[in-house]
Amino acid sequence: MILQDILYKVSIRSVKGNTNTAINDLQIDSRKVTPGSCFIALKGNAVDGHQYIDVAIANGAVAAVCEVLPQQIDEQVVYIQVENSAVAAGLMSHLFYGEASLKLKLVGVTGTNGKTTIATLLWKLFTALGYKCGLISTVQNQIGDEVVSATHTTPDAININQLMKQMLDAGCEYVFMECSSHAIHQHRIAGLHFAGALFSNITHDHLDYHKTFDEYIRVKKSWFDALPSSSFAISNMDDKRGMVMLQNTAAKKYYYSLKTMAEFKGKILENSLVGLHMMVNEQEVYFRLIGEFNAYNLLAVYGAAVCLGQDKQLVLQTLSILTGAEGRFDYVVSKNDRIVGIVDYAHTPDALLNVLATIKNLRQGHEQIITVVGCGGDRDKTKRPVMAEVACEYSNRVIFTADNPRSEDPLQILKDMEAGVSVVARKKYISIADRREAIKTAISLAEKEDIVLIAGKGHEKYQDIKGVKYDFDDKQVLNEVFELLEK
Repeated sequence: MILQDILYKVSIRSVKGNTNTAINDLQIDSRKVTPGSCFIALKGNAVDGHQYIDVAIANGAVAAVCEVLPQQIDEQVVYIQVENSAVAAGLMSHLFYGEASLKLKLVGVTGTNGKTTIATLLWKLFTALGYKCGLISTVQNQIGDEVVSATHTTPDAININQLMKQMLDAGCEYVFMECSSHAIHQHRIAGLHFAGALFSNITHDHLDYHKTFDEYIRVKKSWFDALPSSSFAISNMDDKRGMVMLQNTAAKKYYYSLKTMAEFKGKILENSLVGLHMMVNEQEVYFRLIGEFNAYNLLAVYGAAVCLGQDKQLVLQTLSILTGAEGRFDYVVSKNDRIVGIVDYAHTPDALLNVLATIKNLRQGHEQIITVVGCGGDRDKTKRPVMAEVACEYSNRVIFTADNPRSEDPLQILKDMEAGVSVVARKKYISIADRREAIKTAISLAEKEDIVLIAGKGHEKYQDIKGVKYDFDDKQVLNEVFELLEK
């Protein structure tokens, strides 16, 4: 690939050297550079790639893309000074990997809660309808049935385009992708062509990164603002910012709702542990998914499928037999005492409230709700007391515990959570830093047919403590404890 052929959409400030140079690959990590690489220097949160241009050149880079030119210029290397390296990485990767997103139908999903379930349901739906599909999600990336593990909600720009090229080469027609606010802000999806974009909802999250709620909203909205008129945009009419998200988009606008008139209108007739009984655009349907939040997810998926030209009847028929994403309201019932253990990824106050409200609606009346919950380290601290407050308000008993403390002291995180508990609710909770012990205690406290919610980690298979990821799987521990205590 010739360098100048992948630069034509990039805002360039200056060039030193000849852009008619062959490059073998693109890299943003100087350690991965090999002879013939083009190195793109990104300014990250912790590390600035500009400090590693020399390392990249020593490793064989023939070109360097940067916002600030280094003081020492190597005559053998081409330097491209650009307005924004992150945007350049997206645009260049898209061209380098053959503009795969133009040859596939790419649908993105953003919002605080529901992204993974919506993207996964779309992948399952279109796969069941007979298409080969790609999935890029928090839980996993998939090319057809082949699983490729995921590290971020959205991989970096080079990885995304590489993945899409693999998906295209493997014969995928559709790709469904979670688009986090971080990825939008860091331009990891710059250059991609989206056939459709979905908005689920927006609540208090990632303020450790975005600083203010308005900035968080602005970032998500900027993605819709940039969509072309050939795309479709679907938003949640019942979210108070649902219409704001689409107000400046050129894409064709559609809405879904449980409460008001919309193109994709739903109504819950019955919500139980067996599933949802709904009306969807005047059609009666039974779904295997549980809870009002999943009713919204199902409407978003139905809307996207219709916008992608699928038969409405067939879509509803197929959706009625699908299950959700791993670690999203994932439940098991114990053998002897019929205790319902629910594992859920809820790690924001709103998501926790949704899950607990759903559980409350599913109760027959006599069961206790026991919640095990923690808050992640090195993340938005303002939500810790709120998470604790929500857990105590909607549960009979609560156990605060560790949830990926990362570099922080788990006991300090527990103190931050405890600050949110009212005087009245103090009798309801205990704090146990060891997550396994916390789960064991919850199951010990549970009587026949009680409901135990283990919130915060969902599908994750590790505990992140001081930079080390230790094996830990909530669902596995739950099953082990049921066995151990003969529940």
